[in-house]
Amino acid sequence: MVEIGAGLGALTTALAERGIDRVLAIEFDRALVPALRAVADAYPAVEVLAADATKVDWPRTLGDGGWIACGNLPYNVGTAIVLSMLARAPMVRRLVVMVQREVAARLVATPATREDYGPTSVRVAYFAEATILRAVPPSVFWPRPSVGSAIVRMERRARPPVRADEGRLWRVVDEAFAQRRKTMRGALRRLGVDEPDAMLAGADVNPSARPEELDLAAFGRIAEALPA
Repeated sequence: MVEIGAGLGALTTALAERGIDRVLAIEFDRALVPALRAVADAYPAVEVLAADATKVDWPRTLGDGGWIACGNLPYNVGTAIVLSMLARAPMVRRLVVMVQREVAARLVATPATREDYGPTSVRVAYFAEATILRAVPPSVFWPRPSVGSAIVRMERRARPPVRADEGRLWRVVDEAFAQRRKTMRGALRRLGVDEPDAMLAGADVNPSARPEELDLAAFGRIAEALPA
């Protein structure tokens, strides 16, 4: 297990006591690290790493093998950590994290939930199947935050569900959602496509569709049709 934001070790010790072979506890706050190390000393399976999880070189840190990532992610960087692990840490097969409720909604959103659906949702769907396990009310925290939280599980896919080149796929997705109220016709024009209607029709996408109406498969078809 790799735990992000181990704090004072409440979850860390619970993992160790469950018999996990190795628990890598990552903590950024240098004021907490000495106390975390003192707690971890009683558990041979626990290793403490003082580091910023947004900057960790995951392949070098984790190596090969199957990992599960977990943790109560900081609200301001939770999305960045999740997307970094999905894209750069293929050895992490499952993520179970607590994030701000609004972040959780974006991680699991589909075109059916348009207000929450965006480029983060598409990226998560590319790498994993995501599910909200439960809501967590502010009343269980001290000090009490002003926002609710939720626990999200992401199971990494064996392979992406679309065949499009990843670089081109994210070009299409990012350009489309940069002006999410505009049509896909406009997005492709901004990408330099001279005849966007014909290209979109060939990809079985309505040229007047907006990005929040399209699922990962549709974006994949558009990316495959995009000129190199």
